[in-house]
Amino acid sequence: MIKRSKKRQDNRKFYRINERIFSSTLRVLESDGKQLGILSKFDALSKARELSLDLVEIAPNASPPVAKIIDFKKFLYQEEKKKKEEKKKSKTSETKELRLGPFMNEHDLMVVLRKARGFLEDGNKVKFVVKFAGRQITHPEFGERILEKTIEYLSDVSKIEREKHFEGRQLITILSAQKSGIRLNKESLPGNEEEKGIKHAKEENKKISK
Repeated sequence: MIKRSKKRQDNRKFYRINERIFSSTLRVLESDGKQLGILSKFDALSKARELSLDLVEIAPNASPPVAKIIDFKKFLYQEEKKKKEEKKKSKTSETKELRLGPFMNEHDLMVVLRKARGFLEDGNKVKFVVKFAGRQITHPEFGERILEKTIEYLSDVSKIEREKHFEGRQLITILSAQKSGIRLNKESLPGNEEEKGIKHAKEENKKISK
């Protein structure tokens, strides 16, 4: 039995170059887009060879077909780069939901924030939900402090889509992606300066839970 292998689909556009161009007459452009006019294929090829470049047919259905004198490998690279940028722009963003606790420790908070950073860098929105259990709702300031640290840590890759607000027993904020050049370094992470606050929060949580 003969196994048929599936051919991979190649979405790249096909270009005729140099001697493979069929038309005997072409409208010729230089690499910067300047028109050289309508030339015979022979003259266009001669001009391309003089410049050590390729003659690339970029609009075969035009009358006459349009060809450009360029570096074909560089041209393909630029086309591929353009496609990737367009694909990135057209990517549909999603809203990811992450849960936080008003008295969560630093390590657990950082695990969530690193995950959020990944979502934002992929162009998604992130909805942060701080859920208050039992009598924790009597200390909303701890949930607000957690969200403030979250917003500050992610400020280099995000902007506030919706300000923090209560929905029942949940404190919520939404951040959306924003391009920025520099990531925060380790010294910027919520850490040493907040340790006292976190310890205090744990003590408060124990009192509330009793």
